[in-house]
Amino acid sequence: MRIRSAAVAAVALLTLTPAATAVAGSHPTPERGLLLTVSHADSTWIRGVGLQCPPRSGGRHPEARAACNALTWARGDFDALPGDPHVCTKQYDPVTATADGTWHGRTVHWAKTFGNACMLDAETGPVFRF
Repeated sequence: MRIRSAAVAAVALLTLTPAATAVAGSHPTPERGLLLTVSHADSTWIRGVGLQCPPRSGGRHPEARAACNALTWARGDFDALPGDPHVCTKQYDPVTATADGTWHGRTVHWAKTFGNACMLDAETGPVFRF
C-alpha cells in the first residue's frame, strides 16, 4: 500500500510541475525590468510603475520610450540621468524616488530624496513621470 501511495504522489507531482512552471513563468521577474516608485516623505502616498527597456507594448509607464532613452544615455546610472532642467520653487515638500530590478542584466537598487516633485522632475526627466 505504501509503494502505491508513493507512486500516486510522484505521478501527481510530475503532472503538476509543468503547470506550476507555467504559472511561475508568467509573473514579472526582476530580470524583466525595473519597478519605479515615488512617495511623499511623510508616507502619505506612494505610486509606482514597471518599466521595461526597450519598451514593450502594453507597458504601464506613460513615457516609456523617453524614460528608456534617458536611461540608455545615462548607461543605467540613475544619478547620471540627463534630466529636464527647469526652474523650481524652493518649497520644501520632499519626495523619494526608488528604482529596483535589473538594467541590461545588472541589478539596480537606487533611492534618492528630492526637495519637491519639481526638483525630482528636473533631475530625472521622464523616468519618474507617472
